[in-house]
Amino acid sequence: MPSFTRNAIIASFLKLLNERPLHKITVKDIVEDCGINRNSFYYHFEDLPALVETIVKEDADKIMEEHASAASLEECLDIAIDFALKNKKAILNIYHSVNRETYDRYLNRVCEYVVTEYVDLVAREYGIQEEDKAIIIKYYKCELIGQILDWMKDGMRYDIVKQFHRICSLFEGSTQIAFQRSAGQADFFP
Repeated sequence: MPSFTRNAIIASFLKLLNERPLHKITVKDIVEDCGINRNSFYYHFEDLPALVETIVKEDADKIMEEHASAASLEECLDIAIDFALKNKKAILNIYHSVNRETYDRYLNRVCEYVVTEYVDLVAREYGIQEEDKAIIIKYYKCELIGQILDWMKDGMRYDIVKQFHRICSLFEGSTQIAFQRSAGQADFFP
């Protein structure tokens, strides 16, 4: 069970991260903001990168726990970017920092999880081969990650939800066709 102090450190860090770039935040800034001493910080976290890693990992775990399955590709995106939409400035500051690798791992983990849950749900009605299922999961995971990274590279300035929902509308049914082809229920060339 996380302690009050630990939660205060995390909240303080996120507040500061929404105000300024990661490289301009120090342990001193965090402890002054939440009114604790440095030893309290180091009792809970080894250093700032460990704090970033903890926040990202815990958010990924929370997302996966709260969203046992996604009923559509649109819902996959909504789940994957929820934290980013709520903490745009903080996420961009992590994205543009030396800790970008931490965010990339988080994004990969969350996207793979939600896409796998979606594909598993849809694939139940088809007898698809495991190899094909893995290919479909990887394809959609990479598409989702690519859309999110492109949006972040652009400074999160456009409505990614609207764009991704439109993409899903344009390609509606393609997943089911891929499943049918894998199960031998559809021709490869219509």
